[in-house]
Amino acid sequence: MSDEEDETIAKPKGNALPLWGNVKTMNINNLIVTNILSSPYFKNELIKMKTLHEVIDEIYYKVEHLEPWERGSRKTHGQVGMCGGVRGVGAGGIVSSGYCLLFKLFTLKLTKKQVYVLLDHCDSPYIRGIGFMFIRYCQPPSTFWEWYSPYLEDDEPIDPKAGDGCPMTIGQMVRSFLLKLDWYGTLFPRIPVPIHKEIEASLKEINLCDDRKVYADEKSNDQKVDSKDDKNDNNTFGEAERFARKQREDQHSSSREHSRSRNDKKYRSDSREKHRSDSKDKHRSSRDDRDHKSSRNRSRSRERHRDSHHKHSKRDRRSVSKERRRPDSRRRSNSRERRR
Repeated sequence: MSDEEDETIAKPKGNALPLWGNVKTMNINNLIVTNILSSPYFKNELIKMKTLHEVIDEIYYKVEHLEPWERGSRKTHGQVGMCGGVRGVGAGGIVSSGYCLLFKLFTLKLTKKQVYVLLDHCDSPYIRGIGFMFIRYCQPPSTFWEWYSPYLEDDEPIDPKAGDGCPMTIGQMVRSFLLKLDWYGTLFPRIPVPIHKEIEASLKEINLCDDRKVYADEKSNDQKVDSKDDKNDNNTFGEAERFARKQREDQHSSSREHSRSRNDKKYRSDSREKHRSDSKDKHRSSRDDRDHKSSRNRSRSRERHRDSHHKHSKRDRRSVSKERRRPDSRRRSNSRERRR
């Protein structure tokens, strides 16, 4: 509810309950109210109903959840700012029959006795749920404890989510109305801080400060929240909190990806430098090996050449010595022949 809206308590006419806040919109989001008033269901069918019992019968047959929009009719993907679901404002869809009937009850100017008929009805939990929502939207916050305290441990099951998937008890739903503002893509009116502190203190005194409990004698650790539901935030968080958490997660993931890419770049540069140094060392070692091998081969060739030269020189000397010896032998033979 904006600051410009009238937050005073409107004086009732006759036995009608006093209304708190905006007496034209029931403190519901303006986008939802606009869709309700322009809905063919509200203009053509609900406008004909004049009594509470007719509206109760319609709730019994038509209402299957307590969300403001029908399932899958409202898309906020890719929208940012005031059109991205922040603070309950976003693109419209098909308004639910539950909210149409809730606003119809507001136009009937109910009495306190009629509201208790809704809260204690035994035919459908959604009749009771709409009664509790009626109190949360348009009754003074100072009277919340008087209205809600008898039902804090009510164990009748109800699933307010469109398409099921969020089962709870009436008592848990009532405590969530007192402790939280978000409600499936919209916001309840804010409770003044002093009154909210008094409500929290009263809940702590009876050990019901946790809306996940069913009874006051339960311990907080006995009932664990499914981690999957906690990640999706379908049960406990509204759209505004989901949007803020999503932004934080995106920033965290982007910073993590940036650091990872920076580490990868550093690793690649280090590996390239290492590869270069390794290739240089390898090239240097191979070159040294080649030089060593070539020098060793040259020395071996020189040695072979030297040996071959030495052999040839020996052979030549022997042949020369033989040639020298031959004439002497001939001479001796000739001398011998002469002597004979």
